[in-house]
Amino acid sequence: MSTALLVEGLRKCYGAVVAVDDVGFDVAEGEIFGLIGPNGSGKTTTAECAQALRRPDSGRVRVFGVDPHEQRGAVRRLIGSQLQESTLPDRITVGEAVHLFASLAPDPVDEPGLIAEWGLSAKRGAAFSSLSGGQRQRLFVALALVSRPRLVFLDEMTTGLDPAARREAWRLIERVRADGATIVLVTHFMDEVERLCDRVAVLVNGRIVEVDTPAGLIERRGGGSVVRLSAPAALDTGGLRALPGVADVTCHDGVIEVRGSARSVTALGHWLVVRGYGDTGLRVSQGSLEDAYLSLVAAAREES
Repeated sequence: MSTALLVEGLRKCYGAVVAVDDVGFDVAEGEIFGLIGPNGSGKTTTAECAQALRRPDSGRVRVFGVDPHEQRGAVRRLIGSQLQESTLPDRITVGEAVHLFASLAPDPVDEPGLIAEWGLSAKRGAAFSSLSGGQRQRLFVALALVSRPRLVFLDEMTTGLDPAARREAWRLIERVRADGATIVLVTHFMDEVERLCDRVAVLVNGRIVEVDTPAGLIERRGGGSVVRLSAPAALDTGGLRALPGVADVTCHDGVIEVRGSARSVTALGHWLVVRGYGDTGLRVSQGSLEDAYLSLVAAAREES
């Protein structure tokens, strides 16, 4: 499988502020690749440098083998982009905006079909200034797709959309990928990452701290099983920490949380019964992508 996007040693500063530092990753053709991280971690700057919207101070970017900063015209024909900070003239209508973008593309998609797919048919004649936040977001995604791009950048694509509209957007993006596009998705929604992304890069303080599949992150950093129970006054948390398979024990507001392997769940249950703690409201759940993400962010911040 060929490489759609290659980023190596990317560094970008704004004055004395280092936005991204030694960022590197590759995206395979046909992949949906996620960029996640706290606010200000460098996600948008990385995406903008990869599209030649900002010139990095150092590093290398290749889009299907082409340098986007040296051959901007050629690369722009390959890329579709929905930016986090986008706007249009207040008076332009939805239909006019789509037609304008389509007129610049050598092989645009069907305009009415695209407008309908993104739930904007009823707003085709509406001015941009009259659209809600969610409607504007859907319009910007539609505009990113009008030219049939091979590589699509979506920055906080579903921010402002209601739950039903978010799920419909996911379905449409999966269809865009099925039609052959490669997608770089910048998001802070973990359910979106789990649903859509083949792999994901976690950025903290301008640096990538992990690249893996969502399932891989959960398995390695999500804490395995999570057990929560009401904390009896006499319960010895030191004894819990000594149990086989236990990775971490925390106590907050009278609730004990034990993270560990499946083995720790069995050991904990036996330990509680032997000591007569039978009514603790014990609840077991599996570690989530959010757990893995928060663990990575916390560890990276401690090291910095």
